[in-house]
Amino acid sequence: MQIDTLRINKKSWDEVAPRFYGRTALPEYGPFAPTEDELNLFGNVAGLRLLEIGCGSGHSIKYMHDNNAGEIWGLDLSSSQILAARDLLYQTDVHLFESSMESDPGLPHEYFDMVYSIFALGWTTNLDLTLKNIHKYLKPGGIFIFSWEHPLYSRVKNTDLGLMLDKSYHEEGSYDHEAWNHPAFMQQYKICTYINTLIENGFRIEKMVEDVRYSEELKTRHENRWYNYAKVSAIPTTIIFKCSKS
Repeated sequence: MQIDTLRINKKSWDEVAPRFYGRTALPEYGPFAPTEDELNLFGNVAGLRLLEIGCGSGHSIKYMHDNNAGEIWGLDLSSSQILAARDLLYQTDVHLFESSMESDPGLPHEYFDMVYSIFALGWTTNLDLTLKNIHKYLKPGGIFIFSWEHPLYSRVKNTDLGLMLDKSYHEEGSYDHEAWNHPAFMQQYKICTYINTLIENGFRIEKMVEDVRYSEELKTRHENRWYNYAKVSAIPTTIIFKCSKS
């Protein structure tokens, strides 16, 4: 099942990559979420070795490069995304790997000061294995920062009668996201599952963020889309974790 899901997701991302070019990349953590400019979770990255899990079109890597990161690596399942990232970063010294996050494609262990993932971790088919890999890549005391869609957001639906819960919060596992128009599967977990799996894999949680931010520009940009003001005004879109390697 894991291999089939990865194959389906890779095919889907290879097809839709242009649609998501540059979307949800640092300094943004997610739609209507606080930005890195507000949260300052990374701090000064000058000279640090960084790895991005689910690097997409490379725009978060470019952000890190523009902030003087010392060495940047990226990993993504989609060959289309890797090609887009190579084009964007052609003048940047960056190491890119086409690989699932569940696999270790030969990345160095205990090497990176920080590993991060911006709105990508929920695509994993095996959260435990992915976090084990990330823990291996980090130096002792290294930092792992990730964001993903808030576990409540996809369980609540806009209706003519207002917001309604249409899926049990207790339900976890693979699901076909209604806002995704190609065959693809994401993973749905409770917040406690993220917390417990992080702890079980040797991470200490430094901070968790589930705040929202509003602006007229954001309301206009996301009007009538999956992330829309009517829903966001009641439920956060994004959950953000900052962790350290114990």
